[in-house]
Amino acid sequence: MNRMVLKEIIEEIEKLSAADQHRLKEFFIKSLTSYSASEPVLKEVSERKHKDGYTCTHCHSNNAVRFGKYSVKVGMKTMERQRYRCKNCRKTFTDVTNTPLYRTHLPHKWLDFVQCMIEGYSLRKASEIINVHFVTLFYWRHKLLSALKQMDFEQFTGIVEMDETYFLYSEKGKRKIIGRKSRKRGGVSKYRGISKEQVCVLIARDRQKSTYSKVLGQGRIVKSRLDKAIGSKLSVSNVLCTDAWRAFKTYAIEKGLEHYRFKSDGKERVRGLYHIQNVNNYHSRLKGWIERFNGVATKYLDHYLSWFQFLDVIKHRNDNTTVSKMMVDSCLLPTNATYEKLRLSIFRL
Repeated sequence: MNRMVLKEIIEEIEKLSAADQHRLKEFFIKSLTSYSASEPVLKEVSERKHKDGYTCTHCHSNNAVRFGKYSVKVGMKTMERQRYRCKNCRKTFTDVTNTPLYRTHLPHKWLDFVQCMIEGYSLRKASEIINVHFVTLFYWRHKLLSALKQMDFEQFTGIVEMDETYFLYSEKGKRKIIGRKSRKRGGVSKYRGISKEQVCVLIARDRQKSTYSKVLGQGRIVKSRLDKAIGSKLSVSNVLCTDAWRAFKTYAIEKGLEHYRFKSDGKERVRGLYHIQNVNNYHSRLKGWIERFNGVATKYLDHYLSWFQFLDVIKHRNDNTTVSKMMVDSCLLPTNATYEKLRLSIFRL
C-alpha cells in the first residue's frame, strides 16, 4: 500500500470517536484471529488425509501428485492452497474437495460457527455473532453434520445396553404438506401410543461408551431392521440388556446372545452388572437437548443424532481443542452434500 494512502487512513482513524476506534480495533483483532486460527486446522486436515500418500477423492487411487497452487480469497486476504491431480482419472482435487468446506466463500468463519454449534446457539444468534445470514448457516450446519454422521466403529465390547425411543414424524420446513394440517412448535400425534406418526430411533451403547444412534423407521421396531442396523457390531461375546419388547428377545435368541430384559414398570431395574440405565440416561439427555429446536424435520433427524453424539463425546466442552476436533473430523469424512441436495432431500430408509 502507498505510504501516503496509509498515512491518510491513519489520519481518518484518529478523527473517529473513542467508541468507533474501539469497534474498529475489535474488528481487526477478530478478523486476523480467524485467519490465523483456520490455518492450523487446514494443515492438520492435509497431514491426516495424506499420511499414507496422496489419495484421489474421485477414484480413490493412490496414484496422485501435487499439481501446483491455487488462490482463494479468505476475507480480505488471498491465500495459496495446494492442488493435486490423479494420474489415473486425470481429475484435480484439493484438501477440501468433498468436505463441508468445499466451495465455501468464508472458510475463516467456520471455526466461529462450530463454536456456536457446540454452545447450542440458534441460527439467528449465530448469524449475529459471525455476520453470516442464518439461511447460509443452516446449510453449513447440515453439510458438516452430513459428514459427522458417517463416524462409526467396528464392534461393541462386553455388555451392550439397547433401547428405542420415538420422535414425532415431522416435515418441518416443507411448504405444502399433504394429508394433514401443519403443526406448530413440534405438535402432537393424533394417535395414542406408538403409530406410524412416530419415528423409531435405536440407541445401543456399551460400557466403553461406543454408541450407535440412528433412525430405524416409522412405528414399532422390528427384528429385521434391528439386524440390518447393528447385526455386524454384535457377537456371541456380547451380553445384551434391553427392555421387554419382543423384537429384542427374538433377535437375541437368533443371534445366540446372552440377554437380560427389564420391564418398563421399574420394579426390577438392576441385576448385578446388568441394567439399561446408561442408555436411558442417554435418551433423557438427547430428548432434553433436542427440545430447543421445537421439532426437527425427520429427513434431518440422523444429522441431529450425530451432532448430539459428538457433543456427548466431548462432554459439551467449548474450547479450541473441541472446536478444532469437530472441524477436522468432519473434513476427514467425505460428503458431497450441497445446498440443492439438502433442500430437495426426502426421508427414506
